[in-house]
Amino acid sequence: MYFDLGFGFGGLLLIAAIFFLASAIRVLREYERGVVFQLGRFWGVKGPGLIIVIPVLQQMVRVDLRTIVLDVPTQDVISRDNVSVKVNAVIYFRVVEPDKAIIQVANFFEATSQLAQTTLRAVLGKHELDDMLAERERLNMDIQQVLDQQTDAWGIKVANVEIKHVDLDESMVRAIARQAEAERERRAKVIHAEGELQASEKLMQAANVLAQQSGAMQLRYMQTLSAITGDKSNTIVFPLPIDLLTGLVDRAGTGQDRQRGQ
Repeated sequence: MYFDLGFGFGGLLLIAAIFFLASAIRVLREYERGVVFQLGRFWGVKGPGLIIVIPVLQQMVRVDLRTIVLDVPTQDVISRDNVSVKVNAVIYFRVVEPDKAIIQVANFFEATSQLAQTTLRAVLGKHELDDMLAERERLNMDIQQVLDQQTDAWGIKVANVEIKHVDLDESMVRAIARQAEAERERRAKVIHAEGELQASEKLMQAANVLAQQSGAMQLRYMQTLSAITGDKSNTIVFPLPIDLLTGLVDRAGTGQDRQRGQ
């Protein structure tokens, strides 16, 4: 009778010891850390691997150190030039100091999400619509720096911010299309005017060169005649310059004088 009672009590102690060890042993993966509290006070950060947590006296909170992808919901933003747009973004962040992420903020994921939404509206509201459409890289860096600075106290590192979509009203899309078309027409007119200016300058230079040489104009005239006469399908009336006639008359008169002298 006594033997059975002793054996039963020892068995209970053994079972209790096994249960105690099982509840005290924790295994943390490589990307996990355990924030341990002892009697309510912060005791330390443990892991990865096998750790011992004393039941009742100590409590542990697991923290994942992997990068978290946060999809920021669509936000209504009014740009600096009073244009209403809808913007959404994605944020990549991770916990670098597990103790701060647990002690300094109640829910670091929810806090980062809310902060990202307000920061997105605040930063983009300082820029014009053209900047949102054309300079996303710079805006991404601005948002990332603001978020990283504000979440530093929570032990969180914001690695990257990407603006996904900037949605406009249909009326604004049509206005932007008209503006782009007007800009293309303006550039075409400017290019055409610059071409005309360059052509006129070259023609002026050519005229000056021809004017300096007395026979150059006649030579150019003869070259033009040769080029036109190659096309035999049309009849071309080409005026004869007075200068050319004067030169021919002078040469003919000089030849007759020579014959009479002989």
